[in-house]
Amino acid sequence: MNKIKKIRKSHLIGVLTLLLLCACAPTQKAVREANVAVPEHYQDKITDSANSATVPWKAFFSDPKLVALIDTALANNQELNIMLQQIAMANNEIQVRKGEYLPFVNAYAGAEVEKVGEYTRNGAIEHNLDVRDGEEFPEPLTDFSIGLDVSWELDVWKQLRNGKKAAVLEYLSTIEGKNFMVTTIVSEIANSYYELLALDNQLNIIEQNLEIQKNALEMVKLQKQAARATQLAVRRFEAEVFKNQSNKFEIAQRIVETENKINFLLGRYPQTIDRDSDDFIEQPIHSIQAGIPSQLLANRPDIKQAEYELEASKLNVKIARANFYPSIGIKAGIGLQAFKTKYLTHMPESLLYSLVGDVVGPLINRNAIKAEYKNANSRQLQAVFEYEKAILNGYIEVANTMSNINKLKANYDLKAKQVDAMTEAIDLSIKLFKSARAEYTEVLLTQREALDSKIEIIETKRDQFLANVKIYQALGGGWH
Repeated sequence: MNKIKKIRKSHLIGVLTLLLLCACAPTQKAVREANVAVPEHYQDKITDSANSATVPWKAFFSDPKLVALIDTALANNQELNIMLQQIAMANNEIQVRKGEYLPFVNAYAGAEVEKVGEYTRNGAIEHNLDVRDGEEFPEPLTDFSIGLDVSWELDVWKQLRNGKKAAVLEYLSTIEGKNFMVTTIVSEIANSYYELLALDNQLNIIEQNLEIQKNALEMVKLQKQAARATQLAVRRFEAEVFKNQSNKFEIAQRIVETENKINFLLGRYPQTIDRDSDDFIEQPIHSIQAGIPSQLLANRPDIKQAEYELEASKLNVKIARANFYPSIGIKAGIGLQAFKTKYLTHMPESLLYSLVGDVVGPLINRNAIKAEYKNANSRQLQAVFEYEKAILNGYIEVANTMSNINKLKANYDLKAKQVDAMTEAIDLSIKLFKSARAEYTEVLLTQREALDSKIEIIETKRDQFLANVKIYQALGGGWH
């Protein structure tokens, strides 16, 4: 007997040793850590830690009508609502992963009827043995049971706990993804709103210019009657009027499309966008505090999202590595079983219980596990590059937009001087034409250049607003 026990013990030790040897994971070196170093300043410009990204968007935008539009979008935008459902699903995934490393307890109850052949082992036993109270086994044989089943996988290698931690990081990543979507929606609505104000002003400028051109046309017609101008001059002025009337329809169509773009972001059908375009040119451009580059890591949602994805990928590598090790499980059950319900309460005769422990590990054909482990490492390396790319992209966006803001300011100042000069030139050209000291082509050219300069200064003003929105988003503002 002792010899048999020794043999069984040696066999058990041999099996366990074989499992452990075969479960050894490859010793692949971990991928490199992400490089999060950024320059101390933006293009050698000394700045302090004051940062406009910390300003809530309701305080950043001073136009109450724009604020109302953004509020509506954040409540009704379909893409944002879809993202909120993804957040809810990510939160549910945490509960799923958490439940995996806790014991599973199931209650069961069952009834069964079975007729066996008499010339079988079970049939012979049933027909030759009696049970208590002189009753024979019923035929067909019934079976009733009730009890509890417990199964539990021991998380020895922390595979399940790492899965739960990875799910938490994925949840936090979706939160940052939602924040990034909010900043995108806020900036898109603000950009479209300022585009709309600029189009309104361009339309107004064309209408004002049309009045000037119509007056000039009437003047040329009178000059023709007095034989001081030709039919060619009349037709040239008429063509210029028709051209600008055509431009009105083009701008009107762009206004409709821009309004509908805003309506789409607001999750509603086309309608007029409430706005005040009268003082567009006079509206001040707020100054922006860029802070220091290292603040991007804390302020930009896309960078924080990439960081959470990177941390989750590291845990996924550990999970993939744990697949090489044997899993240890425990199964247990306790209940009552009898062929008649009246015997279910007879103790301990109807009592049944079981306890099973098993160790299962990959032995042969582990190529799929190895491939998944390599993929997990590759995905972690991808996450490293994504994180580094997000940081680099954030820095370059801020640097480019800051440079653009400075150049747009200088550009606007020069455009304002050009508009003043061309406005004065219109009056001068008409006076000179009336006194026959200038050709009609000079009047036409002057009016055309004056219109272009006024359109350009409106576009430059619009670009200034768009650059301010861009730098606010690039710094990480707009999601709170």
